[in-house]
Amino acid sequence: MSIVTASTTAPSGSDQARALWLSTIAFTVCFAVWTIFAIIGIQIKQELGLTDTQFGLLVGTPILTGSLIRLMLGIWSDQYGGRMVFTFTMVSAAVMTALLALAYDYPTFLLAALGVGIAGGSFSVGVAYVAKWFPKEKQGTALGIFGAGNVGAAVTKFVAPVIMVAFGWKAVALTWAAALLVTAIVFFLCTKDDPDLARRRSAGEKPEPLSAMLEPLKNLQVWRFSLYYFFVFGGFVALALWLPRYLIGVYGLDIVTAGMVGAAYSIPASIFRAYGGHLSDKVGARRIMYWTLSVAAVCTFILSYPPAEYIVQGIRGPMHFSLSMGLPGFMVTIFTLGFFMSLGKAAVYKHIPVYYPGRVGAVGGIVGLVGGLGGFVLPIAFGALNDLTGVWQSCFWLLFLVVAVSLAWMHVAIRQMEREAAERGAAPATLPELPEMQPIHGEAQQGALAATGAIKDWRPEDPAFWAGGGRAIARRNLWISVPCLLLSFAVWMVWSVVVAKLPSVGFAFSNEQLFWLASLPGLSGATLRIIYSFMPAIFGGRLWTTLSTWSLIIPALGMGFAVQDPSTPYWIFLLLALLCGFGGGNFASSMANISFFFPKSEKGNALAINAGLGNLGVSVVQFVVPLAITTGVFGWLGGAPQTATVAGVTTTLWLQNAGFVFVPFIVASAFAAWFGMNDIATMKSSFADQAIIFRRTHNWIMCWLYTGTFGSFIGFSAAFPLLTRILFPEVNALAYAFLGPLVGALARAASGKACDRIGGGRITLWVFVAMSAGVGGVLYAIGMKGDPTAFPVFFASFLFLFTATGVGNASTFQMIPAIMRKEVTRLEPGMSAAERVKQSDKEAAAIIGFTSAVAAYGAFFIPKSFGTSIAMTGGAETALYGFLAFYVSCVAVTWWFYTRRGGLLHDVERGGGRPPADARPTPAQ
Repeated sequence: MSIVTASTTAPSGSDQARALWLSTIAFTVCFAVWTIFAIIGIQIKQELGLTDTQFGLLVGTPILTGSLIRLMLGIWSDQYGGRMVFTFTMVSAAVMTALLALAYDYPTFLLAALGVGIAGGSFSVGVAYVAKWFPKEKQGTALGIFGAGNVGAAVTKFVAPVIMVAFGWKAVALTWAAALLVTAIVFFLCTKDDPDLARRRSAGEKPEPLSAMLEPLKNLQVWRFSLYYFFVFGGFVALALWLPRYLIGVYGLDIVTAGMVGAAYSIPASIFRAYGGHLSDKVGARRIMYWTLSVAAVCTFILSYPPAEYIVQGIRGPMHFSLSMGLPGFMVTIFTLGFFMSLGKAAVYKHIPVYYPGRVGAVGGIVGLVGGLGGFVLPIAFGALNDLTGVWQSCFWLLFLVVAVSLAWMHVAIRQMEREAAERGAAPATLPELPEMQPIHGEAQQGALAATGAIKDWRPEDPAFWAGGGRAIARRNLWISVPCLLLSFAVWMVWSVVVAKLPSVGFAFSNEQLFWLASLPGLSGATLRIIYSFMPAIFGGRLWTTLSTWSLIIPALGMGFAVQDPSTPYWIFLLLALLCGFGGGNFASSMANISFFFPKSEKGNALAINAGLGNLGVSVVQFVVPLAITTGVFGWLGGAPQTATVAGVTTTLWLQNAGFVFVPFIVASAFAAWFGMNDIATMKSSFADQAIIFRRTHNWIMCWLYTGTFGSFIGFSAAFPLLTRILFPEVNALAYAFLGPLVGALARAASGKACDRIGGGRITLWVFVAMSAGVGGVLYAIGMKGDPTAFPVFFASFLFLFTATGVGNASTFQMIPAIMRKEVTRLEPGMSAAERVKQSDKEAAAIIGFTSAVAAYGAFFIPKSFGTSIAMTGGAETALYGFLAFYVSCVAVTWWFYTRRGGLLHDVERGGGRPPADARPTPAQ
């Protein structure tokens, strides 16, 4: 059997880009036409009085045509070129869609639906056309981008309901037909024949016969492999068609709203397919399939549970309660399901150009055919189950059954493949990702779809390595880490704003209770930091950053729901305040992770940027939340507003937005962390390996100093709004509260380079002198209470304190790597130079995380100290005198251990103590 090979002349980048993006746009329009009955079918059902089974058949009929035709269209694309076949497909589908307006009864609608389905066959044409423009190593990404054209289903859900409500379903059909015809013309005029067709024409070769194109279909693995696509694509199409009808029936939405909500599934199930190919490269196609099927099993199980009423015979009599999923929970679950199905679609299709490079059209056609049949069979089954059971959730019963069987089948087949390989002594690396591919798996395919894993060669101290790509990787990880950390600080400190508003909306909490709510996130965040500081080295920075960012959704959503009801018990608020500590814990892991990526000469600046801009989350929450709670940002989805009364003035607030406003950004940042960050293999170490820092004296000294800087920054940030409201009730504290954390965060980000240049120890010494002076200014202002200038002096003194803490946060962290470079050299003389660098970096990262954990207790103790001082003495002065004594001790500790003549950093920071030559690795090391 002859194999079609790609042209030896590489196509130009502009031709590749034009072919890819115009094909993607064309497929998007085709997919919008293919799923048109998801919207117009609802009005047609009402006009004709159809049953749910008849409705399922109507919306599934175009899917049947589009699936069956994919095989021949794919073969014709391989034979005659995708450009011509794609254009012919779009023109034919446009004509049939326009003729849909002439249908008048159920049989004629079914006949017209068969013609509309031609648009669905465009997928196999586009796959064959796009794949031939790109080399094998780029085909996965290119096909992932093209496959994102599935978003056409969301286009139909967004736009079609508006047109249908205004002009009727016939206007939708004619509009979609016109759009498809215009797209066909533009595509034909602006694209070129694929390189393979051009080569065959120039060589005078005839197209291969149909029998040769169908040859791969004799292989059983093609059909077995296609069954995975039955769920990930067929299930996607079926749900895309069924969801508007489901949402109208279950939640009583109108057609426009149902289309919008349905898009919450269609969009992630489409656009993230482009990332699925990239992710398959990164972690392996098998792992992606496990994730897809496992998460889909959980999601469909949750969605399968129908609303239920329960009566429990309790001690005091019957207790009634109900269980049902609201629309917000449904949207979150369906979004998650759609996202993972998009990854599965890409993982399946990524195999085709690897195993069948010359038969992409034929094999892609049969895989698409089987997947498309799922989109035909399942809607009919959904309707039949509705009619038979009378339960709306029955559609998810069937999907759960399909995905559970698929997962079990795949796992058993993989385990059997691995056992057989072990018996014959085959190395695991030689096996295919999925067992179906064993008969055709050879040396050319080994490793083609396996995970690339963590970065194994990471030498930031090597100038050539750093300039040759290391810096770009490090900076990408840094700039993805920054928004994740910023959101972590925002969630951690959100109570500092919310507690000041709780009394005004009806929560009868005392000042002591409010101070506890402001303090508890600091307590839990600091405690979690102790654990989080060791997590990047155990699990990998990328995985841990992703998981820790996702965890922020729990307190953000919980808070949004809790504040809507003044009868919510206090213990719920205490629990949510503790859960906000997830955000505080993230700082330790974030800083420990980023410290591994940069050389010593840039480590201080990188950590200052990460921490400084991350600290901006405190200002963001104190600036954004007061604005977000004044308007219904999320409309009906966000809940009803509350009435707030302050000093006799009544206003309307949406206090729940304090939590809800961060949710979309948390989701986006978590995805960015997973797709864009890296793990470093040499970073991995167990807790036992890292526990050596507890025997390092300077670990505990730096905990003391960093508590003075960061503990003050985060503690004052948490306490300032409530403290100001109590001391100066005539002042709107929330209008100014964000400025303190803002100047502190910016000072930290801006002072990193100065710390690298001047030395962290010298700067830290003067920071504590400045902080002592700042506390004196606050005490002076409190003594002036009643004077018109009292609050300006109070506020200015706090701004000065915040600025000093920001600079000190950067300078103390710059000290840690420098200290450990000297200490490891002294304590581990038996290590080689390269080993000492590696060990000092590991210890410095662990110490950075651990000191941040200890210092974070300032977020608890400072607000609590103010609350206790006010409760016991009537004023905040006692707490401030305690802080002043602590800062004086920090001045003495810094001078004695680090900056005096003979101190550990004295010679280093004054140019006389560069690390010895053997402590600096050469490029070879």
